[in-house]
Amino acid sequence: MKIEEVKFDERGLVPAVVQDARTKEILTLAYMNRESLEKTLAERETWFWSRSRGELWHKGATSGNTQHIVEIKLDCDSDAVVVLVEPKGAACHTGARTCFHNEIDRFEKEEIEDNLGETLEKLYTVIASRKREMPENSYTTYLFEKGLDKILKKVGEESAETIIAAKNEDFQPLVEESVDLIYHLVVLFVERGVTLEMVQRELENRKNTSLKSGV
Repeated sequence: MKIEEVKFDERGLVPAVVQDARTKEILTLAYMNRESLEKTLAERETWFWSRSRGELWHKGATSGNTQHIVEIKLDCDSDAVVVLVEPKGAACHTGARTCFHNEIDRFEKEEIEDNLGETLEKLYTVIASRKREMPENSYTTYLFEKGLDKILKKVGEESAETIIAAKNEDFQPLVEESVDLIYHLVVLFVERGVTLEMVQRELENRKNTSLKSGV
């Protein structure tokens, strides 16, 4: 994406949808002017334009909750951008993971298309393809490029965040952090050549052992 391609509005702004590069969860909607977009591209961290204060602001400058840029996409009309990030901490000023946490209505999903096993298999397949093809601007590619130590570090970080989330009275943070942990575990499996079949066999072995021992 080139800045020259961006169509800023009459105020010199373009809406920026910030999205978690791993989970694809929408974290916030903010606005950028040309200067903040240039800073974002140059520093690989999000910069925005505050419409209320009339000034630039660097996400995480005071809170430490910065957002590392993985990829920026321009929409078909060139008048909006999607910013894929690796967030460090909460996106919302309230301390919530995402600004979109106020539910208007709850819609029941009629049917869950896949069971957990099928979902894990699809996730494993996608991650394995990333390792083979190493596409640019992919967070998974970034992890494989950095190597085993980086992947192990992320597994450790997500394990710690899962433990912290488990202390929260609300179960949703635990679910979210557990999903992050599972994702990074699957990346580790692919990196080390461990298949889901190996994991399943071990689970079956333990199940049989538990039944025999009466556990």
